[in-house]
Amino acid sequence: MYPLRRHLVWAVTLFVFLASSVEAHVTRVEILSREDVQGGRAFGLAGVYERIIGRVYFAVSPENVHNRQIVDLDKAPRNANGEVEFSADLYLYKPKDMNKGNNAVLFEVSNRGGRGILRLVDGGNSSDPNGELGDGLLLREGYTIAWLGWQFDLAEEGQKLRLSAPVAHDPRGKEIRGLVRADFTPAQRVDDMPLGHIMLGASGGKSYPADDPASTKNVLTVRDMPEGPRQSIPRGQWSFAHSVEGQLLADAHFIHLDGGFLPGKIYEVVYEAKDPSVVGVGLAAVRDFLSYLKYDPQATAPVRRVYAVGISQSGRFLRHFLYQDFNADEQGRQVMDGVIAHVAGAGRGSFNHRFAQPSRDAQPMSSIFFPTDVFPYTDLAEKDPETGETAGLLDAASKSHTAPKIFFTNTSYEYWGRTASLIHTSADGLKDAAPGENARIYFLAGLQHFSAAFPPQKATAGAPELTAQQRHNPNPIQWFWRALITDMDQWVKDGTAPPASVYPKIADGTLVPLSKWTFPKIPGVNTPHEMNLGYHLDFGPQWKSGIISNEPPRVGKAFAVLVPRTDADGNDLGGVRLPELQVPLATYTGWNLRDPSIGAPDRRTSFLGSFLPFARSAADREKSGDPRASIAERYASREQYMGKFAEAAMKLIQDRFLLREDLPAVLERGRREWDEIAGEK
Repeated sequence: MYPLRRHLVWAVTLFVFLASSVEAHVTRVEILSREDVQGGRAFGLAGVYERIIGRVYFAVSPENVHNRQIVDLDKAPRNANGEVEFSADLYLYKPKDMNKGNNAVLFEVSNRGGRGILRLVDGGNSSDPNGELGDGLLLREGYTIAWLGWQFDLAEEGQKLRLSAPVAHDPRGKEIRGLVRADFTPAQRVDDMPLGHIMLGASGGKSYPADDPASTKNVLTVRDMPEGPRQSIPRGQWSFAHSVEGQLLADAHFIHLDGGFLPGKIYEVVYEAKDPSVVGVGLAAVRDFLSYLKYDPQATAPVRRVYAVGISQSGRFLRHFLYQDFNADEQGRQVMDGVIAHVAGAGRGSFNHRFAQPSRDAQPMSSIFFPTDVFPYTDLAEKDPETGETAGLLDAASKSHTAPKIFFTNTSYEYWGRTASLIHTSADGLKDAAPGENARIYFLAGLQHFSAAFPPQKATAGAPELTAQQRHNPNPIQWFWRALITDMDQWVKDGTAPPASVYPKIADGTLVPLSKWTFPKIPGVNTPHEMNLGYHLDFGPQWKSGIISNEPPRVGKAFAVLVPRTDADGNDLGGVRLPELQVPLATYTGWNLRDPSIGAPDRRTSFLGSFLPFARSAADREKSGDPRASIAERYASREQYMGKFAEAAMKLIQDRFLLREDLPAVLERGRREWDEIAGEK
């Protein structure tokens, strides 16, 4: 990725000024660099593409009814027009001649400042601007592809898309203070930890600094499991500090523990901070940038249709975006026409409250009890049996007549780690709940949160917390992405309905409580005894106004979370199945337990599933005691296997979960898997 702020000799700086009005949103776009992609190569009928890197400047009015949900916006500094200003990094691919494009933008909500959709869909390398386009499918189809910074708390290191957010101030001149919470579970013994969220071996979020290190409000606790009792660590044993070249230095962004933090333990620190950023302007930035592309004919890349995709954190962002009615712009117009919220489970996130930390999520052993998996969960209205509250994810969007067409897609992992069943059951877990007519739910069975490399491994370089007991689940998501983007475009553009929802159900027995879940007794495989749950969380009396006073929150009764039932091999039922599950060589789960080397070996790892290959022969199976039929007992030859694999792939094409043009690549993957797992060529 080209640096967003580095001066480039060949760069052109262009300012596009827009008229300021009561509904001012994008005030200008600063283009830092603009160049033809791959030397002017033509991508199908869309022709030559150009890459634009720049910065977008915004101004919003706190008085506008469509901005009133932004917490603390009324406390941010204003310009001469009474508007709040902020800006965000921009990265964009567009046809050089927009008339040759397909009139649609595919907008990826950036996950922690990154760009992943080209790698996932086209097989590109997002770290290499010359190679990130892969086979160029999205460009050949004529899409404008865009990313915008929306997250204010990204760590400084790395080349990321960032948001510059204003800071809230008390109008009486007093500093705004509040409690901030951080938690972490080290994968190895360490003396210091950053207060910001740790994500896959690196600091994923920049923390609020501790305001007064000596305050009695600062508390550090330790516990063994999320629901376990906290034990306070005496104040004299820890400090806000960081070791630099063997010397311990005071640092309000780090915490140091004498004797070190131990692997597999959950540490939680609550401390006082000041000067909260107006975090919710990140939601407004996405709204107003996409509105600008859609409704301003003089935009940098004018389009007619807006498709937004989000993965994990950014999938939760999209659910939050819709829940808080951000799909209506400042003039009340619908912004997003289609949304694909992927691996978000039932979650939303810390995207619009005072002292919010957008990087926080909800993992088995960290980021616990943040406002992530909170009621309501279903798109249509549902009733909370505990409180009597009735609400739905799309209530506000339906009222403003701006609800888009939506795909909610989840893998096997999200049913264990992201409370995914709650998006299609009643809150008490007793009956199924169907989505609305403009929403589809697709359970992509037998995949983990993100695709792992093939052949699979038991650890991930640079991320010790992903060291697991079993090899990671390597099933690919790419084929589904390519088909679903096509289905969404046809639904919005042509009115061609997409495939019907496919997800496990209580009614047909494919969705069950953990107490009724069964799994084959595979030698050497430990199975999970817990899953992530959604709880009633009490953040204090001002929570509905976006202000937290209870840190940590008071934890009430859990909602009922269910998991997919498995077949005799341990593969999940009730979902869309790749050929790898229809014609299996292995068991592919949505869970994997932590390796003993990183502590807490009876708990699940974040994001990972397991790859559990079948024995090659009956003799091998009998020797190990594996109850699953061996490969040789299932398939007479490689040719027979590939014939069945091809039939399964053709059925997916017929059902519109696979593109016909991807069949050769899918079959080649099947051949590789046979050679690796069955050991025959």
